[in-house]
Parts: sequence; C-alpha cells; structure tokens
Amino acid sequence: MPSLFFSYSHQDEDLRDQLETQLAMLKRQGVIDAWHDRRIPAGGELDLEIDQHINTDDIILLLVSPDFIASDYCYEVEMKRAMERHGAGEAIVIPVILRACDWQPAPFGRLKAVPRDGKPVKQWTDLDEAFLDVAKEIRAVAQRFTDVEHATFVATAPVAPATATPAIQTPPRSSNLRVAKTFSQRDKDAFKHETFAFMARFFENSLDELAARNPELEGVFRHIDANRFTAVIYRAGAVVCSCTIFMGGGFGNGINFVHGETSESNSMNESLRVEADDQSLYFTSMGMAMFNASRERDMKLSQEGAAELYWGLLIAPLQ
Repeated sequence: MPSLFFSYSHQDEDLRDQLETQLAMLKRQGVIDAWHDRRIPAGGELDLEIDQHINTDDIILLLVSPDFIASDYCYEVEMKRAMERHGAGEAIVIPVILRACDWQPAPFGRLKAVPRDGKPVKQWTDLDEAFLDVAKEIRAVAQRFTDVEHATFVATAPVAPATATPAIQTPPRSSNLRVAKTFSQRDKDAFKHETFAFMARFFENSLDELAARNPELEGVFRHIDANRFTAVIYRAGAVVCSCTIFMGGGFGNGINFVHGETSESNSMNESLRVEADDQSLYFTSMGMAMFNASRERDMKLSQEGAAELYWGLLIAPLQ
C-alpha cells in the first residue's frame, strides 16, 4: 500500500488530528499507511526519522497555513525536498490548505490543492465536510499506486551516503493514540466570545469588500456594544437587507441572528450554540432559517463557518 507523510506546523496539530481521523477508513481498508512525527518513539532521532519518510513515502501532504509557510523547517526543508521528489516522479505532493494564507506564489502553488478549489479548510461551513473532500482526493491518488504497480510516480528510497547513520527502526505499535479532550464551560464561553469578535470583523470587512465590488451598494457596520452589532446594505439610499447579531438574551449560550436592526433580545431568526466533541469546540445551528434544516443542525461549524452562515442569511436578498 502507498505510504503517506504529513508535513505540517505543530501549530496546526489539532487540524492534522481531525484530518487523520477522516482518513481512518482508508487506513482500515489498507489503502494508505500514514505517518507523521508524533509517531517517533521516545529516544528516536527526529531528523533521521523525518528524513527517512520525506525521502521514501509515496504521498506527501503539505498542510498549508500561515504557520507552515513561516516555519523554516516546513518550508525550506520538508517542502523543498517534497517538491524535488514530486518533480522527479518519485512521489505525489498534495497541498492541503488548512488556513487562509498567501500560498499561490509558493513552489507548490502550481499543483492542484485540496479541499475543492483550494478553499481553506477553516473557511468551510462544516470542517468534517472539508476533510471528507480531502480524504476522497487522497483515496483517488492512492488508487493510482494500486492500479499501476510500476508507475513512474511510485517512490523509491534514495541511495544513502556512505557516512549516513542508519535510521532507527520504529517498533511495532498502534496508530490509535488519540486521547479524548475535555472542554470546560470557561472554554466554551471563551470560544463563543472569540467567535463573536471574529464574526464582527468578518462582517465589517465583507461589507467593505461588497461595496468596493458593487459601486451601487453601500454597507454600514455598527458595533453597538460588546454583545451586539448590526449590518445594513443600502442600494441607492434604500435599505435592501439588514441584520442584528447578538449574544445573550433568553437564548442561552449562543450567538443569535435576527433580520433588521433591533436593540431587543427576545426574538431571532437563527441561533448558533457552542458544542464540543472529544477533540474540538464548534457551533451547531438550530436550523430555523435553513432550507435543509436537519442537515444544517448536523453540521459542526468553525468560527469561519459560523460567520459565513450568518453572512449568507444577510446577503440572500441580493442573490
């Protein structure tokens, strides 16, 4: 089976864990054998083991983020070696865009990136859906190794210099080492407030960009207080759509959306609640304003996903 190497910044370890979880079926079916540096046992030599995999594994995932690009080791060592092997037909490099960053000018910018259209994982409304899209692409690439045994892209181990120290053999052990995480109410409250602040910036910037691209429109953002902001879109001086987004009121631990400008907190058109699984915090929608409400309620929304959902509700009359 083809071997797969994760090249990533440790700042993105949580996202790497979520991607690896989505690859579980591929591993169970023997489609891929995945490896990353957290598999190095105590006493193992980091550089030697990483070099062994970056020089021999068949598929190399570049988990791209601002931290990946800023990391000298990720960019100057792992990425450069990966692209050399890709160019030589020894491996296949797949850029996985985790977070928004200026990745197109990079050497891997000419490659097809995943998820679909290179949209950063964190900007998807549902992280599971984003990683599923990545997993499907990896399955398709892995299948090429299975279908054509001696194709030119099958990786071969380079000849080691005579002075090279043999790589340490990793003892057999389970790859199922993920440990469940727990989140306190303090963690959930902090996530809610951070997301509300992010959402306010998201709306303000989106209104500015909307007006820049559409001169007939004017967007006005008003931050009323720490728990409420409004967004209004005008065309020829007339309001075409507006909303209020607020925390609190009688709706518990959530962020709420209501069409129109209001200082009241006793009604809403949609509400997002903070939830947690054994790995991360996320939002779920009550599905009040969605066409496919049952599907929307099942989605695990990131900060970007939550903001994008509410922005979609605001701008819908223009689309």
